[in-house]
Amino acid sequence: MKSVIQQFKEQSRVITKDLRHRNLIQTALGKYEIKRDEKKAAFQSWSSARQAAAEIKWEAINHLDKHLPDFVRRLEARGTVVHWATTAETARDIILKIVRDQKARSIIKSKAMTAEEIHLNDALEHEGFEVVESDLGEYIVQLRKEAPYHIVFPAMHLTRGDISELFTRELGSAPTDNPEELTMIARRALRQKYVTADVGITGANFAIAETGMISITENEGNARLTAALPKVMISLLGIEKVLPRMEDLALFLPMLATAGAGQALTCYNSLYGGPRQPGESDGPEQYHVVLLDNRRTELLADAEQRDALHCIRCGACLNVCPIYRNVGGHTYGTTYSGPIGSVITPHLRGLQEWKHLSFASSLCGACTEACPVKIDLHHHLLQNRRNSAHEKPSVIEKITFKIAGFVMNRPGLYAVVKKLARLFQPLHKLVKGTRLDPAYAWTQSRDLPTLPAESFKDWWKKNK
Repeated sequence: MKSVIQQFKEQSRVITKDLRHRNLIQTALGKYEIKRDEKKAAFQSWSSARQAAAEIKWEAINHLDKHLPDFVRRLEARGTVVHWATTAETARDIILKIVRDQKARSIIKSKAMTAEEIHLNDALEHEGFEVVESDLGEYIVQLRKEAPYHIVFPAMHLTRGDISELFTRELGSAPTDNPEELTMIARRALRQKYVTADVGITGANFAIAETGMISITENEGNARLTAALPKVMISLLGIEKVLPRMEDLALFLPMLATAGAGQALTCYNSLYGGPRQPGESDGPEQYHVVLLDNRRTELLADAEQRDALHCIRCGACLNVCPIYRNVGGHTYGTTYSGPIGSVITPHLRGLQEWKHLSFASSLCGACTEACPVKIDLHHHLLQNRRNSAHEKPSVIEKITFKIAGFVMNRPGLYAVVKKLARLFQPLHKLVKGTRLDPAYAWTQSRDLPTLPAESFKDWWKKNK
């Protein structure tokens, strides 16, 4: 079986040569950038908003020991059942038990990256339950039996024609390239699922400690239907989603909409604090909240990279990353792709197995600049590289750097090596890009810079 790094390299080679795919993604993200910048300009000061958001998340994450119990206590006071899941397996078992206890047959589910993280759909389907994604993009990729392509835009890699062919094949609809007609086809298929579902599963964008409420932001209203119609509602969220105060949403909701989708505000913003209360006309009879750790506390213990837990899953870093824009979302082979995924996946799934993601970066810093909560992403990628080398150093790299250090610390030897390099440069051109080339990893797709005929030091000596 191929390792994840082999799969990443192979798929990268294929996708980067697919000009149709690249053009599709570049066009979509180009339109996003225009709308994002328009909405950023509406803020009195975007940089001040980022700083305020970063400080609020710092307070939340560095005082989780206070905010999480407050959040749970207030949820439980309204009749919500709160479950703590230390691992992905524990979270799956908790949700499976709730579903079995309800003798459920069908499940409707709104968008939840945490559910993708723990492979919840696979576990539920393996037990014989029908699970239907209610978010349009998620529903499309579910029909294609694919993982989401992007944190915010799950089906960004598909054209109207691709979706029309899919619906014709899977839903028996007539071919059309009209976006509204495609939406209505999916809507007709999903409406009955809401009515017949026994359990509704949601994620969460934020968890408010002050009031014990979960905030869900969306553009389709599907999460509201997922929460309102089934008798049982389950919300699965990472422990890092906590915000201290309700008023913090006044900043985070427009920031998430702006950075994530180039909107002033998403169409539907809902708060859930418990099951249906006396006198309420709708809502679930039972409400369960599953708080997922899954190695987040290990990242919390890392003072250097703790701010990666500030992430609000807006996808802004993916949208500006030159690597993501060329290799695409599925190539990463993990739930969280792009720069934020490259930072946190080695923490969540193992440093040595996933360290290649931190090396798949130009370190241009665009991700850090785009992040609305000021996560130091490109430096964290460097820190992952350093940590992986320190934990399991490469023998070849150790020898190479020892030789380089020995030469660099001896000016006379360095001068001889420079002259030899100029001498052998024409010879290198004969083997460039072949397996005989010692710099093959670089030269198979790029040129080595040509050495100047004379160094600056030599020129200075000659010209005084």
